[in-house]
Amino acid sequence: MDIRKIKKLIDLMIESDLQAIEVKEGDQSISLTRPTPVYAAAPVAAPITSAPTAPAAKTPRGAVESSPMVGVFYSAPSPGEPPFVNVGQTVSAGETLGIIEAMKIMNPIEATQSGVIEEILVKNGEVIQFGQPLFRYRA
Repeated sequence: MDIRKIKKLIDLMIESDLQAIEVKEGDQSISLTRPTPVYAAAPVAAPITSAPTAPAAKTPRGAVESSPMVGVFYSAPSPGEPPFVNVGQTVSAGETLGIIEAMKIMNPIEATQSGVIEEILVKNGEVIQFGQPLFRYRA
């Protein structure tokens, strides 16, 4: 495969913020993958106290809908219209929760199961990443 074509693929990945791309041309193929950055959390020292510790906070329960792609999140079908869902609203599996715009294509985000929306974890117009939690709801 021509090095110029490979360079163009790399430029396309950078411009489109793609994590991976695979191209097959006849009997030749190339697969390019960008490394995913890993961020290590800084260690935090526990405070030293002689008082009894408070009970641990409960871990949030319920299903989480995560982003299947990188893009811009929209909570409503168009500006000025009401959002697809609000906190406290009951949703059914398959119901649209929001839209992610990726490469000028509007992709609906649908509930994978029925439940009540407990928390909307992103804001309208926010750039989101693959796997980022978007909604939390209880079944």
